[in-house]
Amino acid sequence: MEVTSETIFTISIILSLFLVSSAKSCKNYTFASKQVFTSCSELPVLQANLHWNYIPETKSVHIAYRANQTPTGWVAWAINPTGTGMVGSQAIVAFRYSNGTVAVYTTPIDSYNPLMQPGNLSFPVSNVSATYANNEMMILAVVGPLVNGTTFNHAWQAGPVSNENPQIHSTSGPNVESTGTLDLLS
Repeated sequence: MEVTSETIFTISIILSLFLVSSAKSCKNYTFASKQVFTSCSELPVLQANLHWNYIPETKSVHIAYRANQTPTGWVAWAINPTGTGMVGSQAIVAFRYSNGTVAVYTTPIDSYNPLMQPGNLSFPVSNVSATYANNEMMILAVVGPLVNGTTFNHAWQAGPVSNENPQIHSTSGPNVESTGTLDLLS
């Protein structure tokens, strides 16, 4: 196949459109509340993004976790201070009740079949709130002080809600790939 300038131009246009649409989901996202976050990461699975401001004086981080979700699903973002997977994670979960109000709370994940009920985490979390609009759930919180530094393992998740309670998420595909390491200073 002969590579012509027209082919290169077409590929360049397609690539630039992809990069622009990708950038909109994180770096160029405008928060309705006019909040500004200095850092963000487009998470590789589950159509999610994490925005943050690290506050060195208090060793805490102000986060905004955004993920696509249906009105009948839940999302969660977590730090795992003891490992790399789900068990041991300290999570913030959010979902919509059938009347449209949004539930948001912290919950420790202590097994592969957690109850997902409100509970205290192993570190402080404050200013927890969540919103749901345009098929996107957003969790806002201040996490910390983080005593173990600025790099940690985190996980994010999504699943269905039934009878006003989060249910088990899929145990294959993107749902088991939704972990990583986050450096708040990068």
